[in-house]
Amino acid sequence: MADEREHPDEQGELDIEREVRRRVALAQIRQYPDPALRMQARDVESFDDDLRRLIERMELLMEDANGAGLAATQVGVVRRVFVFVRAGEDGPVAVVNPRLVATSDELATDEEGCLSLQGIQVPVERPVRVTLEAVDQHGDEVRLELEGLDARVAQHELDHLDGVLIIDRTTPEARREALGILRTQPLLGALT
Repeated sequence: MADEREHPDEQGELDIEREVRRRVALAQIRQYPDPALRMQARDVESFDDDLRRLIERMELLMEDANGAGLAATQVGVVRRVFVFVRAGEDGPVAVVNPRLVATSDELATDEEGCLSLQGIQVPVERPVRVTLEAVDQHGDEVRLELEGLDARVAQHELDHLDGVLIIDRTTPEARREALGILRTQPLLGALT
């Protein structure tokens, strides 16, 4: 018969394991001011095992880092690929060579954070609805009608592929405050 009582040590061990996995994932994600974050990604031309491995790695890193999306430039690969968590989907969605083909006139401002800009959140105004065209990891065409958080995350990741960061899209005051925080953080693995 199973013991029905709570085991607080088990919960604590799970939390520690999750935190370790998050830190290991973040150590593999480029952090501001890494130059790769400002690079313009190039179109993917080969839909091969290397692309599938990249997407798999990005999905695992995003999950372990507790992210909503991750662009290839954030892992130092200058290719037009991103993965994101979409509401109602079982697993992450990967898009290759994405482009916005329509945006709503309705805009909304919300706080955004970024796996590559740890410790900050800034207000960013974005269209509420977007239409994204891309191909999947096999080269098959994909058209996504996104709204709300899904639209926001897709636009955030598209910005990464163009070398644009949330600090470029926020108010001057929020940018100054964010840069002040980012400049005072030590780099992971740096000697003190």
